Amino acid sequence: MKSREIRVIYGKDIAAMTRRLVEDYDLASKIGDVNAKIALKPNLVVATTPDTGATTHVEIITEVIEYLQEKGFRDISIMEGSWVGDDTERAFRVNGYNNISKKYGVKLFDLKKDKYVRKSAGGIDMEVSQKVLETDYLINLPVMKGHCQTNMTCAMKNLKGILSDRSKRLFHQKGLMLPIAALNAVYSPSLTIVDSICGDLDFEEGGNPVDTGRMMIGEDSVLIDTYCASLMGFDISDVPYISLGEELGAGCASLDKAKIIELNKPENSNEAIPQRYARRLSSLTDPRSACSCCYANLIHALKRMEDEGELYVLNGERIAIGQGWRGKSMEIGVGACCSGARNKVVKCPPSAQDILEMLRNL
Repeated sequence: MKSREIRVIYGKDIAAMTRRLVEDYDLASKIGDVNAKIALKPNLVVATTPDTGATTHVEIITEVIEYLQEKGFRDISIMEGSWVGDDTERAFRVNGYNNISKKYGVKLFDLKKDKYVRKSAGGIDMEVSQKVLETDYLINLPVMKGHCQTNMTCAMKNLKGILSDRSKRLFHQKGLMLPIAALNAVYSPSLTIVDSICGDLDFEEGGNPVDTGRMMIGEDSVLIDTYCASLMGFDISDVPYISLGEELGAGCASLDKAKIIELNKPENSNEAIPQRYARRLSSLTDPRSACSCCYANLIHALKRMEDEGELYVLNGERIAIGQGWRGKSMEIGVGACCSGARNKVVKCPPSAQDILEMLRNL
């Protein structure tokens, strides 16, 4: 059984915080074999930098690598697969991962180009990266942030990056919640280090970072997400994949069973609270198995229109989006799946600018 300890540290020096977390956890002894294949799985869902509140801070990656190499570990790699519609290698370049690879001699793997192994849990079939399954010790490095469809995303949902694009689409088709739980039942990372430095607490693609100055380390992804949900003001009923993960044996969803170890105290005790603009704007949409990239761009477009006082053009009409609309008729539709709409933008995925142009012409 995975440890139910969650270590928490507060501050602004990301490298020093990371070092203290891994040393207090005694990461080297937990891995044991210096010949182990170790992989770091950041959150690079989009090709943007950590200051936006969307992606993992590079300082965390480099500090973990330096710690491991000091302890004699040499087989270290960085593995990620960005979301459907974005380019992992571009995300690597934007965040300087190519330079990290050269400096430290670690390998970079774009999991979109990997071979996949079919796995199943909870009635959900999926294709999981072969390289990930061959790894001896995977360290999950998610960002704690909001999500326009699942309210929050952290440890459990970050594993979507180890799937084929086909499985990512299937997950959205099936509503995300059970599939995410099933993925965590199929594969469990050895360790999770949560980047809660400045995550966007409303939106997975970033843009409105909130300075929370906090990091966490722990083994049980379900328990970590339970704890992070509470920090964001959510009950686990607001994030159904957490309790579903417990039901499928992926971990513990009972916060009273967690041992929270604070390595220091925050300088400011005020917790950052999400404004939840993404949830508010989602009421203007009618998503049916919508993929994250497409849906996120729609929320971006609606936020722009709200800021500029243009939402009146919808006149109470909700915007259709997602695979569940294929072959159907509707008034306003976004994405290739909504080609039956009278007013539409038929791209896969459409950009926020594409959507704005269509909506402004209503």
